[in-house]
Amino acid sequence: MAYDKFTILTSSAVPMPIENVDTDQIIPARFLKATQRKGFGDNLFRDWRYNGDDTPKKDFVLNNNIYSGKILVAGKNFGSGSSREHAAWAIYDYGFRCVVSSFFADIFKNNSLNVGILPVQVSAVFLDKIFSAIEADPNAQLEINLPEQTITILATGEKESFDINGYKKHNMINGYDDIDYLQSMKDDIRAFVSTSQY
Repeated sequence: MAYDKFTILTSSAVPMPIENVDTDQIIPARFLKATQRKGFGDNLFRDWRYNGDDTPKKDFVLNNNIYSGKILVAGKNFGSGSSREHAAWAIYDYGFRCVVSSFFADIFKNNSLNVGILPVQVSAVFLDKIFSAIEADPNAQLEINLPEQTITILATGEKESFDINGYKKHNMINGYDDIDYLQSMKDDIRAFVSTSQY
């Protein structure tokens, strides 16, 4: 199995209302030397999280113990810039399983879906409601329901639907990457081959 199955996620969220966050800010280029997915979470938002002497920057949200959870709520246009897969790897390795924004760069969105991070795109109005809910209560819970394709602010009951490619949805619910998906169909493939005319 490529990663954890994703069905319904209920969690508090980390708010980062910064727009136009690019992949170099998510994981700076100097940390792209590894080829495995592990260890990148240590350097997620490295230049925003740490000073030059490696001490944490007190004003950055990931260094604020008030906020925690498996959901990152970001500003508009998250994941722009280069196509590096490492950005999605870093977010997953840090512990996030969902990123919510009002707009995602397409390549980042696909890279996220490939490694088990659900990018939930909501309207700008609903995004503001989420930020307001977290501001009112840092422990405010969000429910991400992938089978129903809905996101709910549990404190208010406000809900919005989101879109996802059907193939990627199937894979996330089952914890599949592309190879796992093909493996799951091996009996059907064998049956097709055995009955096919060449």
